[in-house]
Amino acid sequence: MPPASLSRELQSDSSAPSLLHSLHESRGSVLSLAADDKHIFAGTQRHVILVWDKSNFTLRHTLRGHKGSVLALEYAKDKEWLFSSGGDSTVRIWSTTTFYPIYVLDPYLETDAGDLFSLSWFPSLQTVYIGCQNTSIQWFNFRVASPHLPNGGPSIDPGSPGSGSLTPSGGASTRKAHKFFDSYPQYQRRAADIHANNSLNASDRYSSDSDREFNVPAPQSFIGIPASNVIDAAHYGYIYCMTRIDSLVAQLATGSGDETVKIWNCSQEGPILVATFEFTHGAVLALASRGDTLYAGCQDGYVKVLDLETQTLVRTIIVQEVSVDILALSIVGSDLYTCSADGWIKRWSSSFDCTGSWEGHTGIALSSIIYSLSQDRVAAYRLATGGNDERVKVWGIYPSEDRTDIELLHNNALTTNMLDTMIYALSKFVTIKSVSSLSGCKEDCRQAAIWLKKCLAQLGAQASLISTGEEKNPLVLATFSGTKSGRNKPRLLFYGHYDIIAAPGAGWETDPYKLTGRNGYLYGRGVTDNKGPIMAVACAAAELLSRRALGLDLVFLIEGEEECGSVGFKEAVKKHKDLIGEIDAILVSNSTWITDGKPCITYGLRGVVHSSLEVSSGLPDLHSGVEGGAVAEPMCDMVKLLGTLIDDRSRVMVPGFYNQVRPQTEEEKELYQLLSKIAERTPESLSARWREPSMTIHKIEISGPKNATVIPGSVKAQISLRIVPDQDLDTIATSLCDYLIESFQKMSSPNNLKVKVEQSADWWLGNLDDSWFKALESSIAEEWGEIPLRIREGGSIPSVPYLEKEFGCHALHLPMGQSTDQAHLPNERISITNLQKGKAVIERFLLAMADKAPPMC
Repeated sequence: MPPASLSRELQSDSSAPSLLHSLHESRGSVLSLAADDKHIFAGTQRHVILVWDKSNFTLRHTLRGHKGSVLALEYAKDKEWLFSSGGDSTVRIWSTTTFYPIYVLDPYLETDAGDLFSLSWFPSLQTVYIGCQNTSIQWFNFRVASPHLPNGGPSIDPGSPGSGSLTPSGGASTRKAHKFFDSYPQYQRRAADIHANNSLNASDRYSSDSDREFNVPAPQSFIGIPASNVIDAAHYGYIYCMTRIDSLVAQLATGSGDETVKIWNCSQEGPILVATFEFTHGAVLALASRGDTLYAGCQDGYVKVLDLETQTLVRTIIVQEVSVDILALSIVGSDLYTCSADGWIKRWSSSFDCTGSWEGHTGIALSSIIYSLSQDRVAAYRLATGGNDERVKVWGIYPSEDRTDIELLHNNALTTNMLDTMIYALSKFVTIKSVSSLSGCKEDCRQAAIWLKKCLAQLGAQASLISTGEEKNPLVLATFSGTKSGRNKPRLLFYGHYDIIAAPGAGWETDPYKLTGRNGYLYGRGVTDNKGPIMAVACAAAELLSRRALGLDLVFLIEGEEECGSVGFKEAVKKHKDLIGEIDAILVSNSTWITDGKPCITYGLRGVVHSSLEVSSGLPDLHSGVEGGAVAEPMCDMVKLLGTLIDDRSRVMVPGFYNQVRPQTEEEKELYQLLSKIAERTPESLSARWREPSMTIHKIEISGPKNATVIPGSVKAQISLRIVPDQDLDTIATSLCDYLIESFQKMSSPNNLKVKVEQSADWWLGNLDDSWFKALESSIAEEWGEIPLRIREGGSIPSVPYLEKEFGCHALHLPMGQSTDQAHLPNERISITNLQKGKAVIERFLLAMADKAPPMC
């Protein structure tokens, strides 16, 4: 299976940034990073914070005090403070001018809060938010009462609501009482205080022998977060990451092991939950925001791209095809940098293409931060990354608007076909041999479904697979959710199929399973039936989603058995109808124009009844020179039986076959006269192909060898009836079987007859007065600059009339391909212009129907 990622690989050997310096101290993994104007701060696994000088990359200070790994760092520029949190269940606040500790902030419940994984400082609220292992969000409000305490540290007003308790500290031994370690025996009924003479006490949380050895200064105050500043069970998993969102309202984003991202409006009264995004790609381990866009790095190697204004998922970036944790995200300009558990760092453009990829660390890339330099420097930005190789690496980076395009011009991948996401995705889709009729391609079909699910998810849909039973190919269900507005969102179902007809090499001028561009056309099996149109519709939805213009829900229902009669489709849809949801209209794009130069809209399909016949003697195959004339031959009976189905004028002889055929109207006759001039076919020919019933004998097979001297013991035939409005499908199928049995009985043959209806599909006729049809017709006319021809098709799509009946709504059919596209034949192709304009038509259509949606009550 080809890689599922739709992100183009645009990097070259020169696209990786230069490594400017590697900072190494044997202090364990670098778990967190922060930076101020002069320093890089590195939180390590071995409890210390290393302070490196930005200008000469020398180690200036080592901050000691934590008794556990330093899991998060946050720099508060307005206060010149550094916040650090760790596995010892404390938050420490350091001065970035003196590098002395100012406060120790204890979470509510202290060690019961567990590891403190994440921090975020809000200057406007003077509040720090903490993400805890016990799934709570806690916060503390530093409202300044006076600039400094007498001993040089800022003070807290202990009387202000939500400020918590304050315990001044004059030295390492002065601390607040711990409720367990400083407790008295129960019979004394005394509150805990620091004078309790216990063999174990809380001082180990705040100082140790190593602290005294290095003469570590004590914090000036200990602060406790009150119970009122806690949201318990803010998530249903550890809160691994959080970030401040730059918007008009103070907002906090949090990511958790419960596979969700939550958005909170923050104020002096505390956070209020306003949105929740649910994913299925493992824990959310990293967050980064740019304006109204939020990026969430997940455990399975995915980055989710969220539009916060519309509260929609707009894209999924597959950073790694295999499940590799995304542990850190950083943004500068329109570039996103991702750090993964395999040590690799990648750069992504605003169009979600990979423009740089390099192995940053030997082992795991755990943390990252981007900081700026003065603008007169060669590179205005630096990317600092930390890993479990005990190193901080500093890379010189350029924002995308400053980076020259020279490095991209050398990339061979920048061909015409690769410049467009739609064509790039189609090039991958075509490589999958999803031939549903061949048992040897069953796994290819399954892989096609998996690839398509991932593809649609990357484009912004919520996607899943639906089983259609054993030995049958699954359905792909994906929903592009429209933006929230003051209107009721319509729900449009797009039906298609990812399975294809086999493509033997004979007759093909190119590899049928490799997308090839030639003279304005794309060649490959499935490009017009039906992989190309699927990609066009998906990219249209993604385009509108990225522009916040998708005003309806577009539900993709893509099957993998269409070329085999849609086996299992109806049962699966009925079973999972609640999952699909209410549907207002159905869209199909699975046919072609009647010419190469005139856009069309399809409004009718014939139905079909496929039947098998078998005449058998019950004898083995015989030699005609021995038994000829002595036995009733099954082949003779079959020929006579098939001959009873049509008369000399090729009219079907099944009783009542033509009784319910809808008469042709004058309007139809005029339409066929017009179309006959364009298609260069007679009106009668068009009518016979599209709106008249017919019968076809497809094949006759015999048992035994194909020698000319053999009398076969059994003969099988395949026939079909094409039906039209207003013939009844069940009545025609029953009448056919009854007529064949009756005709065979009249022959008084000793042989046996078996008749079976193998597959059937009803006819379909669109509603030309429906608002959805008119909107689609107008969208075609606006895009192509001419009114489309209204045409019908002689073929059948079993699922279309079924879906209409199941969901109680009308269907629409937009043909994208041209009459010479060679669907099912060698050298299948589709015009690039048709594919691009087909996408544009869908965009116009979706916009038009969203605008017509009624306002919400």
